[in-house]
Amino acid sequence: MSGIEGKSSAGSSAGPAGSRDAVGPGTPADDVDDLVFKALGNATRRRMLDVLKEAPRTTGELCAQFPDLDRTTVLQHLRVLERAELVIGRKVGRERHLTLAPVPIKRIHDRWIGDYTRAAVSLLDDLTRD
Repeated sequence: MSGIEGKSSAGSSAGPAGSRDAVGPGTPADDVDDLVFKALGNATRRRMLDVLKEAPRTTGELCAQFPDLDRTTVLQHLRVLERAELVIGRKVGRERHLTLAPVPIKRIHDRWIGDYTRAAVSLLDDLTRD
């Protein structure tokens, strides 16, 4: 599909800075939204976001929350979340601290869900007036 979706994971090993490069200022909004929807389309990644919503975690702590998955698999899911800018990783000494970044989800809400909610409320309002 788009050039962003087709990037190999080899270029994403640079961490959060490399991930942000994939979604730069000139990236069309639809491409950015595609990355967010792709990231949210997987149950494991949604669970990872739920864990980070509770509190920031180190990479090791996040991996420990998913004992059924090996570390490599968790890190691959984490890369998808970082590419969509849903998670921010910051190196502190030898550890990498991960934080939920809610702005992309709010952007999706504002663009899609908010408009549909307003339309539904308007429709219900019209029905009650009749």
